[in-house]
Amino acid sequence: MENTDLISIIIPCYNDWQYVEQAVDSAINQTFLNKEIIVIDDGSNTKTKEVLKQLKPKITKLITQENQGQSKARNVGIEAAKGNYILLLDSDDFFEKSLCEKAIELFKSSQDIKLVTCQANLLFEDGSSRIFTPKGGKIADFIFGNNALGTSMFKKADWNSCGGYDEQMRNGFEDWEFFIRLLKNGGEAKVIHEPLYIYRKRNNSTTTVANSRKYELLTYVFNKNKTLYIDNFEQYTDYLLKLIQREEIDKKKKMNSIDYKIGKTILKPYRVLKSFFKK
Repeated sequence: MENTDLISIIIPCYNDWQYVEQAVDSAINQTFLNKEIIVIDDGSNTKTKEVLKQLKPKITKLITQENQGQSKARNVGIEAAKGNYILLLDSDDFFEKSLCEKAIELFKSSQDIKLVTCQANLLFEDGSSRIFTPKGGKIADFIFGNNALGTSMFKKADWNSCGGYDEQMRNGFEDWEFFIRLLKNGGEAKVIHEPLYIYRKRNNSTTTVANSRKYELLTYVFNKNKTLYIDNFEQYTDYLLKLIQREEIDKKKKMNSIDYKIGKTILKPYRVLKSFFKK
């Protein structure tokens, strides 16, 4: 097998002592054999460090750093990688065995492919699950939202040419922003229509934090990639207007809901008293 087919699986880890062994094992057990596994300990607690120490003989490299966030950990791992292909894995998730093999097959099918993603089996804390299918596509499909899993495969050369992950982004959306720069000069994200990634949807996940700071993060992404949005001005204004319209509809639904009307009725006497004493 050609060394150019080497896949570097990068696993940043922060305090995921109860999950990281399963993540590492899913990387080790890939049917594609030409791979290396690099784990980055991003300033984890003592219990996680003990688990990582036990896992060290099973992996290619363990890198330890002070806590600097997921983007920094990913960049450090990719910088140390020897493979031409990079596959990211969050330390609380895991892969099905054939992911690497099927991703490489897709890459070899077309020079235009810059990103390979797949369906995800979402596991929720209440025990339920569902299949999520990203859309993939070209830059036009990524301008206003991420259409690939954060744990997708890309070439190290493309990571290098677009500047890697933005290390200032520590509150989410860093995957999407990276994919924008990865695809903005051409290329396509392809989707494997099989749930080969098992994604734990935890209540305190990075995604939850990102959604709570959504507008702050959108402002950052739009301003950083300003030229792209100017070049797609009509789509940009249409997106913003639909966002405002959606908020107005949600606000009207809330105001017309029975709970809101009951609450308003109950609180009315208190508002009257408050108004009286202000006088």
